[in-house]
Amino acid sequence: MAAIPRSEHPRPDRLRKNWLTLNGPWRFAFDENNVGRQEKWYREKKYPLEIQVPFAYQSKLSGIDDQRHCDVIWYEREFAVPDALRSLRRLLHFGAVDYRADVWLDGQYLGGHEGGYTPFSFDITDLTDGKNFCRVTVRCEDRLNFDQPRGKQSFRPEPFACWYTPVSGIWQSVWLEGVGEYYPVDFRLTPHIETGSVKVEAELNALPPEGKLRLTARYKGKLTARQEITMTSDRFVQTELYMNHDETLEGVHLWRPGSPALYDLTLETLSGENVCDAVDTYFGFRRIEVSGGHVLLNQDVFYQRLILDQGYWPDGLLTAPSDEALKKDVELTLALGYNGARKHQKFEDPRYLYWADHLGLAVWSELPSAYWLKDSEKRNMIRDLSEAIKRDYNHPCIVVWTPLNESWGVPYIRFQKEAQQLAEALYHLIHTLDGTRPVSGNDGWEIGATDLVTIHDYTARPEELSRDYMDREALLRTHPGTGRMVAAAGYDHGGKPLLLTEYGGIALARDAVGESWGYNEAEKDEKRFLERFEAITQAFKHMPGFQGYCYTQLTDVFQEVNGLLDMDRRPKASIEAIRRINLQR
Repeated sequence: MAAIPRSEHPRPDRLRKNWLTLNGPWRFAFDENNVGRQEKWYREKKYPLEIQVPFAYQSKLSGIDDQRHCDVIWYEREFAVPDALRSLRRLLHFGAVDYRADVWLDGQYLGGHEGGYTPFSFDITDLTDGKNFCRVTVRCEDRLNFDQPRGKQSFRPEPFACWYTPVSGIWQSVWLEGVGEYYPVDFRLTPHIETGSVKVEAELNALPPEGKLRLTARYKGKLTARQEITMTSDRFVQTELYMNHDETLEGVHLWRPGSPALYDLTLETLSGENVCDAVDTYFGFRRIEVSGGHVLLNQDVFYQRLILDQGYWPDGLLTAPSDEALKKDVELTLALGYNGARKHQKFEDPRYLYWADHLGLAVWSELPSAYWLKDSEKRNMIRDLSEAIKRDYNHPCIVVWTPLNESWGVPYIRFQKEAQQLAEALYHLIHTLDGTRPVSGNDGWEIGATDLVTIHDYTARPEELSRDYMDREALLRTHPGTGRMVAAAGYDHGGKPLLLTEYGGIALARDAVGESWGYNEAEKDEKRFLERFEAITQAFKHMPGFQGYCYTQLTDVFQEVNGLLDMDRRPKASIEAIRRINLQR
């Protein structure tokens, strides 16, 4: 029997011991004429194909590998309820389905979800009681609409320029989870380094009789805090959990890139003295803020050496072929001398964030762009951004949120009030939902509401760089290297941290053939590549006032062949040489 793909726990930051992966073979059908709902395919249908979940049908690893566009597709499979879950409540989870999903269980409609990058779930306890086998059916609708937050997925039937093969349907894990009768539906963890405490906010599904929430924190296995909160009238709990420390714990340990101290935390729901549910998670003490023109991490100036990372794989598209592949991407990023990744146009797999947390890599998280400014685009962006913040708030690795990139979806933001107001709304929405992280408002140029001034410049060589970089006031009034103004009309960004968040994009001549491309001319060999990489990197490092940089990019992505690695993660130049250039002053 073939191994089940992506069989690791999909949410290691919310770990319960009783769960069942539903990845692997599902039945599959294209619905070119959109007749499946009318013909009730969720009740009875002979599905002609088989697909390997969680890989999209356009990918090789799906077993279908069909790049034609189809607006509507269907999935179906049976599963047995494990004995260990029969005495528990049972939740059916979907990590991500692009773009609109409807779900049935044994022909009964469970509900739907819209948005291609965020999770959803259903409580299926009552529908699975007493059953040995159950049948789950999923209808997915993914149109080439400009108002869908789609990121780098092509909005044409074929890839072009820097937009790639679309990903339709289920592309992250599906799993069944057993929870107690009373359990945390959601929880937020906000560490405070100044008090050595973590604010815990938990929402339970219901109020237990004689209910309590017990919190237990440990550092490297040693108990640091324990607290029980009696619940009297509300299923919402908010408390401050203070860490104890002694001569062996040596105070509060801080999370930072390269030194990722993490605390384990268990949340237990009790009814009287009986434990109803237990979930294991973790948190890191770290504070990220903007002050005095700098980004500060744990009160120290944080100079960011970032790599642009689009999170694509040749055989899986947006879905990594394995958990090991996600871990390897984090390890390679660190080995190349970077302390952070700008995850571009994708809310990344929670397993990637888990490895970034544990291996010590800072992450910028970016809302995938939509491309048509109208009311539906605005609502879709607000929904997806809100759900992503809810999913990923607890990850210490995330240090910046980015709602817009290069004016995509807001092409006239430099002077258009409607677009500027959307940017303002997204900026304030982020700070309303997450007051702990700065925002890069419109990464690249024409920047409105923001905490960071972020510039993209693909100038090839130091001698070609704009002289405006030597004068901060002139820089903020002009358009170095791009032809696009740094600031949107009416915005003053004086005193804000300045970062170069895209540059480089150097290709090798052997790769830049046919439709494949990099920025500016390709270099003929590794020696020339490293010389140009070092020259332009050092030039930007020594620009006055810059607080960090982001090189484009970690890997090739299909026709865009400007990665430090190819799509199979093989280095094009010496990793040690690139690391030396990044780390030298």
